[in-house]
Amino acid sequence: MNQQQYPPQQPGWGGPQQPFGQPPFAPPPPRKGGAGKVIGLGCLGLVGLFVLIALVGAVVGGGSGSSDSKDTSKSVDDTKAGGDVAQKGKEDSDKKADKKADKKVVVFKVWGTAPAGALGPLNITYGSDSDNRDGDFKDGEFKATLPLDDDALYFNVTAQLQGSGDIHCSVTVGGKTKKGHAAGDYNICSAQVSAGLLGGWN
Repeated sequence: MNQQQYPPQQPGWGGPQQPFGQPPFAPPPPRKGGAGKVIGLGCLGLVGLFVLIALVGAVVGGGSGSSDSKDTSKSVDDTKAGGDVAQKGKEDSDKKADKKADKKVVVFKVWGTAPAGALGPLNITYGSDSDNRDGDFKDGEFKATLPLDDDALYFNVTAQLQGSGDIHCSVTVGGKTKKGHAAGDYNICSAQVSAGLLGGWN
């Protein structure tokens, strides 16, 4: 009878030894197909399908003339924008013209409530140091303009109440405005713009 031979046991190793002729370790089990790869390829396939559907939709929709309507709407928007720019340019030029005109005229204003009293209606006087005029207060306001006289020392407006009321007044010269206020009794609203020593209006 054949006896299986074992390799001699090394002293000091301790524990049983594997039979002679067998591998010391069991081989690793074979790998199975990776489920992650399959799932990844499946997701990639879905994304590709959606991209393909989108491309087909774009090609089919592109021939329906939608691009023409987009171009038309764009040209309408451009026309509107051009019209807005032109309108704004006109308004700006009008404002500049008004400012130039305002620098050559003096504007006098009175507004508020001023009932007529025993001595008559609101008494308004306006003008310069060398030219005074009377003004009429109608529908709660008075406004008048005079040409700017560079030799004038000042321009002013006064308005005297006739027993009651509440009024405001102003004078505007070369972009400078001075205001006044009066309320009750026979009080006087007064506003004045004076010529500066070095030119201009204060």
